[in-house]
Amino acid sequence: MTSAPLLRVDDLAVSLRLADGRLLPILSDISFTIGRGETLGIVGESGSGKTILSLAVIGLLPESAAVSGSILFDGKPLTGLDDKSLCRIRGSRIGLIFQEPTAALNPAMTIADQIAEGIVLHRGTGWRDARRQAIELLDRMRIDQAVRRADDYPHELSGGQRQRVGIAIALALEPELLIADEPTTALDATVQQEVLGILTEFVREKGVALMLVSHNLGVVAHMASRMLVLYAGTRMEAGETADVLGDPHNPYTRGLLAALPGRTGRGRRMASIPGTVPSLAHLPPGCRFAGRCADEIPQCSQDEPAWRAFGAARGVRCLRALTTESV
Repeated sequence: MTSAPLLRVDDLAVSLRLADGRLLPILSDISFTIGRGETLGIVGESGSGKTILSLAVIGLLPESAAVSGSILFDGKPLTGLDDKSLCRIRGSRIGLIFQEPTAALNPAMTIADQIAEGIVLHRGTGWRDARRQAIELLDRMRIDQAVRRADDYPHELSGGQRQRVGIAIALALEPELLIADEPTTALDATVQQEVLGILTEFVREKGVALMLVSHNLGVVAHMASRMLVLYAGTRMEAGETADVLGDPHNPYTRGLLAALPGRTGRGRRMASIPGTVPSLAHLPPGCRFAGRCADEIPQCSQDEPAWRAFGAARGVRCLRALTTESV
């Protein structure tokens, strides 16, 4: 008997209420699951809705947000919970690694105290013991001379070190679900590999479910067993990572793959998707990718394609894909 997924998101939609009272749709028709010990990659260009999705799962959307659909964590709904109930889950059962550690860290607290704070609040551990655990985490995050650096402030660290501290805060309480929002943004290749290695080790050792948010298909290909492709606030394709990358059915997914470094020959310009992600306030009629798609037909600008599941765990949103025998 297959166990229930740790996280289940069904028909999630998020809108933000504007100053004039109108609702601006940010996400729509988002569904996926993540099992214990599994890594799901969420990919898409900037403006696709990846960060909003992360904040929706952990309950950190602004007060002006309106949410519909369901988010179940360990079989229990997260949507509709009050702040007190959510605070008991955040950190202790669901951890979040923010995209920008400089903004996420408190400039007035030492890094050890910031790691220890969650241990004290959620476990009732004394500060001395919590600081000891914090220093052990800093050492595990490969912060050189962790004992000495424990009393440093965020501004005294490099970008890579600050990101490691952010990861340490997220891992301090050994959460069951870890959401990593672009955890390697702005890091050089060597530091990026070290950070991803730390995450991989933790997932494997603790059986943690990882929701890995990234614009980097190479990172997702390396770490995620399944992936979900977002564009302009909705899902475009999903499935086992090897299947999606090996045989993409949506032109947007194919465009992302073509733009990967190394896909073009030496001396040739790197491929790119023309145009930009449309404003959510001014989505085009029909398919949201219409106007940028090399496979566009007239019907694409008239009808928005419905999501179509096929195979064991695949899904796609594309009018042309739905007319082929493969779906």
